[in-house]
Formats: sequence, structure tokens, C-alpha cells
Amino acid sequence: MTQRSFTEDPLFRRIRKHASQRLEAHTSNDRKERVKGYKRFLELEKKMLRRYHRNGDSGIRVSRSFSIIMDVLIENVFVDALEELKEKHPKSPCAVSVIATGGYGRGELCPHSDIDLLMLYPDKLSGKQSKEFQSDLTEAMLYPLWDLGMKVGHATRNLKETITEAKAEVKSKNAIMDARLIVGGQKLYGKFYKGIQKFLRKEDAQEYLQDRFRSQSERRQQQGDTVTVQEPDIKNGVGGLRDYQNLQWMCRIKFGSFELKELQQRGIITRAQLKKLETAYSFLLRVRNELHFRSKRATDQLLLDSQPLVAWNLGYRQRKIIHRVETFMRDYYKQAHLIYKFSKYLEGLLVQTDLPGRAPLSFRDVVRAHQQAHERQPRFDGFIIRDGKIAAERKSVFKEDPERLIRIFRHVQQYQTELDFDLKLLIETSLPLIDRHVIESSSANASFRAILQTAGEVYPALTKMNETCVLAKFMPEWEKMYCLVQHEYYHRYTADTHTLRTIRELDIIFTSRDRESNTYRDALRETQFPRLLYLILLLHDIGKGIAIRNHAINGVAIAAPILERMEVPGEMREQILFIIQNHLEMARFSQRYDLDDPRTAESFAEFVGDPDKLAYLFVHTYCDARGTAEGLWNGFKDGLHSRLYRDTLRVLKNKSAFAKENRERKMIVYNEIREKHFDDISRDEIEAHFSLLPERYFLHHSAREVELHIRMIHSLLTNIQEADSLGSLVPVIDWENDQDRSMTVVNVVTWDRAGLFYKLAGAFALAGLNIISSKAISRTDHITIDTFYVVVPGGGAVTDDRPRKIFEEAVTHALLHNKNLLPEINEQARKIEAKKRKSYKSTEQLEAPITPRVEVFHELSLRRTIIEVKANDRLGLLYELTRSLYESGFDITFARISTERGVAIDTFYIESVNPGQKTDTSNLLTLRESLNDLVVSRESHQAADAS
Repeated sequence: MTQRSFTEDPLFRRIRKHASQRLEAHTSNDRKERVKGYKRFLELEKKMLRRYHRNGDSGIRVSRSFSIIMDVLIENVFVDALEELKEKHPKSPCAVSVIATGGYGRGELCPHSDIDLLMLYPDKLSGKQSKEFQSDLTEAMLYPLWDLGMKVGHATRNLKETITEAKAEVKSKNAIMDARLIVGGQKLYGKFYKGIQKFLRKEDAQEYLQDRFRSQSERRQQQGDTVTVQEPDIKNGVGGLRDYQNLQWMCRIKFGSFELKELQQRGIITRAQLKKLETAYSFLLRVRNELHFRSKRATDQLLLDSQPLVAWNLGYRQRKIIHRVETFMRDYYKQAHLIYKFSKYLEGLLVQTDLPGRAPLSFRDVVRAHQQAHERQPRFDGFIIRDGKIAAERKSVFKEDPERLIRIFRHVQQYQTELDFDLKLLIETSLPLIDRHVIESSSANASFRAILQTAGEVYPALTKMNETCVLAKFMPEWEKMYCLVQHEYYHRYTADTHTLRTIRELDIIFTSRDRESNTYRDALRETQFPRLLYLILLLHDIGKGIAIRNHAINGVAIAAPILERMEVPGEMREQILFIIQNHLEMARFSQRYDLDDPRTAESFAEFVGDPDKLAYLFVHTYCDARGTAEGLWNGFKDGLHSRLYRDTLRVLKNKSAFAKENRERKMIVYNEIREKHFDDISRDEIEAHFSLLPERYFLHHSAREVELHIRMIHSLLTNIQEADSLGSLVPVIDWENDQDRSMTVVNVVTWDRAGLFYKLAGAFALAGLNIISSKAISRTDHITIDTFYVVVPGGGAVTDDRPRKIFEEAVTHALLHNKNLLPEINEQARKIEAKKRKSYKSTEQLEAPITPRVEVFHELSLRRTIIEVKANDRLGLLYELTRSLYESGFDITFARISTERGVAIDTFYIESVNPGQKTDTSNLLTLRESLNDLVVSRESHQAADAS
């Protein structure tokens, strides 16, 4: 808690004087008129503040200036409220102090910050009139502030109640540490100030510090535990405002001083370091001010769509948006990282350091402790382990041997310890010593390779190298990756952080004993060099330093000289460069192509060439996805991925055996079905099922699934015999929840007909269900089995009957009466969009828009015609695409539907509706143009509607 008065800066005195004069001009006896006056006052003052802000004033000055303006307003509201209550309360029955707490108390208000007020009254109040006065005054003050649209947090308490609340809730305790008087009884506030000081001195400081330390750690974990997230939270994110504020609270409890200057005065940090810390904090406040100035509500998340304009208004004037955002965000990450680095170090120091008042050690105790510590502390290579951390024995340690700047991280890895804070600073100031000689040194590169070969312990060492900028100096190609914002819709982290997180996933594979890790570890152990994947992961996105597009190809050109410099043997180089160039291919095959078709595995096997490369791609793809964003990888994708790996490995080991196993698989299922007892299904129907379907159907359908399909087809045939001609068109539908993969499997059996897929897709859209994959297979008697894997919005199986009923009703209308479902889909989309706009929250994560793209091509290895669509998702998109395919004369034989963060990535296998008609290049070009027009024109219309 402080007794700050913001008069040290001439600007603040001028603002207070100007604001007081301006507000006096708006006084009135009528509350409504006064509110109008307050509103005009705030509008004018905010315009003035915006000018200060846009002219380059610091974040702290603008925030403090706004706090002063709010002080003037609160003072006037208080005086006007007392005047308004004079008739009912001619004489105030008790003293009252209006106190600012929280951010307002610190004098750090942004344009839409909450206004936290404490209405303080004496401990002893008597009489009904005093209670009525409290209630009336609170109402007379708060109503005008609410009418101004302010979010006011308020409490009415006495000193005793305030202390009780602070004891019960740490948030309240922090808030009163920031408290200062705005207006009202000075004497009452003085008593409050002394009482709070006494309370804070009596409290268990160590317990508070430990609690703050734990709280900080938990908050950072919730925020991704890294500064470099794609859309950082300026207030609560790692390295955000809350990190700095927490230091202030800890200093207040530890030393009795709110100011961080206390740390400098005690020799804990230098004046230059304190200045950097304050500058970084002010920078973040400036960014937050800009976010608030351009928004109608409080917001703390620096969303992708806001970053270009925020950067421009803060003075980043690069015309190319990508360059502007990259420069701005690099500065943001630099300042946030500085706050994070210092706050984490200082928090630990404040928690560990002996508290004042502890019994002093005798001289003999000090000598004995020093001797024991000296005996225990390992010394090596110019370093010493002290208090569990590595420290430099002398400041010249890196000047004596610059290669130690690489070896130190090998030592950290070997001793499984941390860098001493002073050593971190020494490393950062010694970076110029990493010159061409060090970069090309065999010894330094041997140390670096050793770091990458220590399975299960690579991520911590590389992260420290990255945070201290050693990695960028030692590998200059990495520098462009450092804090590089990735303008892709699914990436949550910067390019460097993403790469390091993929390496963390590999560490987990080598150390965890869960089933998933075992699968990938076993695959790696089949290779000649299992730990080679660490180097591959480190370099797999190195091409993004040039551009996101074609980064895999660019990565090969960049990585080749790095591998030569690192003296990696030729055989390994060939494998590394192959994986870098093709690291996206396995995900493409598994998530877009039909894995039931044996030709998919055969084509991929031909592409990969050998089992080692397959294993590297298998594990690499898993680590890459899991290191991209939480939730991007799931059980469904893992199942597809593992199936492609197993089938491809079988082909690589013995292609003829693979084909033979596929044939045998059909007989195994056939024999299992024959042994089952069917009450009402004839043996002829079972035999027909096996003779009317292609062999590939039996490769990936279990006997249980085959039995289900036989029963459904029997029901369909029974309905045909018993129903009229129209009723015979009604499909048989089965719903089954797959809890392991958190989805619902929907089987639809009906007569095959053109346009069936788009009608089913439309029915799912109306039911509000998302298709994540589908496959269709037809018997030669024209009965089709369509299988859809669906989830509810946000993911998960369908547990409610309502979507099922809506789907089945819509299917009936579409198939029996040829109803066009598009008008209903569009109407539903409009309602959803209106609801989104109405309930919009500033903290929502907005998707990065992408340029729609449609590709139509022949995949010769699969002997398929394939369509790939990438577009911003919307309700009804799939329906429109598939209907357009039908109207263009094509049928869909397989579809893989995927939606990630609002982006649809759909793949379709198509063939002509007329079996004898050829699909030539001109037809496909026309088809691509029509589909492209569909997605592009619809997005243009949506953009026009939004504007």
C-alpha cells in the first residue's frame, strides 16, 4: 500500500488542473444533467489522452494521466453526491473516505480498465441514519458512474472488515496494497493506512511469498508457459503486466516498500536493469492502451486480426503487413521476455532469501558454512555449482575460451541444473564472442551434437540456448526464426517456440511409458540412428526464416550447409534432408486419402523408399502436430496416422506378402461371419454381401461392422418388400458412439443414387453436427453403405437425441421429396452469426483468415481423381460444394472432412456419374473454376455483409 500523489511530473499537475477546470464548467443541480456533463468531460479528456498516446508518450504516463482524470471525476461525483443528499442528510452522520484499489490504486488505468473503489467508514457506526447514509451515498456515487458505462468494482467496509477480507482472500490483500485516497476523510484514511501497515507487518510474509510464487507458476502454465504465443494476453500472459505487478506485491511484503527501486538499493539488481524492467512494463502498458483506445470494451488479448492496426498506430509503419507485424511482435516478445526473465529470477530470490528479523549467524557459523559449501561445490571448465545452480568462477570465463558459450549448455544438461542469474547475464553480454571461428569449430559443434544426442533431455538445454540468444548466434540461420510470428491459422506459437516444442514431444517419447509414447519409441528404435530425429526436428522449419510458403524446400537449401558445418555424415544428411523436404507428406496422406484403399499404402511406400525414413516421418509428424497447438492432435488422427504407418511398413518389408495378407483378411472375416447365428437372414444374403463388394471393403472393416452392415441391408430389403414405392427410398440409419475417439459413427444404408452425398451432408449441417470423415462403398446391386464420423460443435460424441431426429427428418425430406435444404441451412447460419455477434467477447480467439483454394488433379499412383478444398469454414459449405459436384456430373466415392480453427480442409475422390464417360483435363479445369467461384464469391458476399 502506498500514499502516492501523482504530482512528480509537470504533465500530471497540468492534467489535474486542466481536468478540474473543465469539469467545473459542467456542474448542475440535476443528476441527469450532471451525468451528461461528466460524459462530455470524459470524451474530451480521452481525446486529449489519445493525442498524448499517439504522439509517443509512454504507457505509464498515459495510464497515470487517465488515473488523474478519473480522480478528478470521482472527487466531483463525491462532492455532487453529498450535495444531492443534503436535504435528507443535512449533516453527514459519519466520516467517509473514497479509496482507489487495484490497478486504479496503482495509477495504471487504461481507457477501459475497471474502476475499483473502497468506500471506507469508521469501525463503530451507530444509528439507523448512519446505515441509510452509507446506502444513499453509495447509490448517489455509483449510479452516475454506471450511467457513464463504467465497470465499477466497489466495496463498503470499515477497517476491521477490510482486514478480515484481506486475510480470507489474497486478491483482496493485493488490492489493498495498491490502495490510495482519492477524496474524503484524511484522518479516517490515515487510521486506515496505519492499520493496514500493522496488519501487513504481522502477516506471515514467507507464507504469502510462497503462495505468490505458486500462483505465478500456475498462471504461466495456463498461459502456455511461454512468452511467444501467437496471440498473447498482455495482462495475464507469460511476461505480461501481472508478472511485474506480482514483483511489486512481493517487494511490499518482503521489504515494506512497493517500489522496485528497493531492489536496486539493496544491490539485487543494477540501475540499468531496473530501467530496462520499467521500460518493458511501460511498453506493455502502451500496447494495452492502444488496444483499449481502438476497442469499445476492455481487452487484453493481442489477437491476430488486431496486430496490424495496433502496430501501425504504435509507429510501426512498414507497408507490408507481414513485416510490420513481425517487427512489432518481435519487440513485444523481447520486452515481455525481459519481464518474465527478471520476475522469475527475483521471485525465486525473494522467496529463498532469509527474512529480516532472523537470528544472525556467528562468525564461526559463517566460516564453517563456507568451508562445507566449498567442499561440496563441483568445479569444472571455469564454472562452479553453487546453491544448485551453475555459476562462473570469474567474469573472464568466456573471454578465455569463447567455445564455453556452447559447452556451458552441455554442462547444464549433464548436471541437470539451471544457470545462475548472473551467469545468464554474463552469457548475454558475451554473445559477440560467438564469431565465425566458434560457429565453425569442430569442438563447439561436437558439444552441440552431444546436446542433441542426449535422449529425453534435449528440450531444456535448447530452450536455455534460445532464451539467451546463443542458439541464434551459434546457428545464424536460426536468427530469422527467433520470435517469428507464424501467419498460419493453426499455429499457436512463434516459429522458434514451435520447433522447440516439437523437440519436447520427442523428449516425452523417449522418457514416458504410456502406450502412445511406446508406439512411437518402438518405431524409432527400429531405425539405425533413433536420436537423429532431434536434429531433424531442430531444422525441419528452418526455411520459414525466408517465407512460410515453400518453407520445406527452402529448408533443404538452408539445412545443407548447417549439416556440413556440424560434420554430420553423408548417409545421415541424405535422410535428414529428405525428411525436411517432405515433413508434411505423411499428414497429407493419412488425413486426406482413403486408407481403406491398398493403393494408398503402396503409393506412400514408393514415395518413402525405406523403413528408416518411414519411421522418422511417422514420429516427426506426431511431434510436429503436438508442438503446433493444443488439441490439434487427437485419437482419430492418431488412428489414421498409425494405420498408414503399419500398412506402409508391411509394403516396404514385403509387397507381395502385403497383397496376400489383404486377400486372407477377407477370408478371416468371412469365416467369422459364417460362424455367427442369424435368425432371420438367409445364408444367400450373407454370401451375396461377400460377392457383391470389392476386396478393399474387408481390409479395414471388422467382423462386427460387416455383421452390422448385413443386418442393415436386410432391413432395407425388407422395407422394400413391405413399403410402397416411395417408402422404399427411406434409408436405414445406425448411430454408435465411439467413446475412445470421442465421436459418433453414423452408418447409412440405402439405394445408391446421384447426389446422395450432398443431401446427407446438408442433413448433418441442419442437425448442427460436424463431419470429420466419411467413406462410401457400393455393392454391385446398387446398395450403398455410407459411413460418417461426426462430432458435435467443439468436439465429442452425439449424446442428445435431438440432432439425430433433425438429421433423420431432413434426410427423409431430401431423399423422398427432393427437398432443397439450402434455404434452411442459410437461415440457420444467419441465426448462429447473429448470436455470435450478440454474445461476442473480446477474449475470444479469432481465426486467422486464409485465402480459399481449390485443387483438382489426377493422382496417378492412386489412379484417382481428387479434389482438395481449403476455405474458411461456414455452415452449409460442405453441402454447397458437394451439390455443385453432383450438378457438374460427378459422384463422390470418398470424402475426408477436416475443420481446424475455423478452416475447412476437405478432400474428395470423384468419378463421373456416367460409368463410361471419361474425366478429361478440360472437365477438371471447368470443375475447379466453378468450385473456386463458389468459395471465393460466397466469402466476398460474407465480407460485404459484415462491413
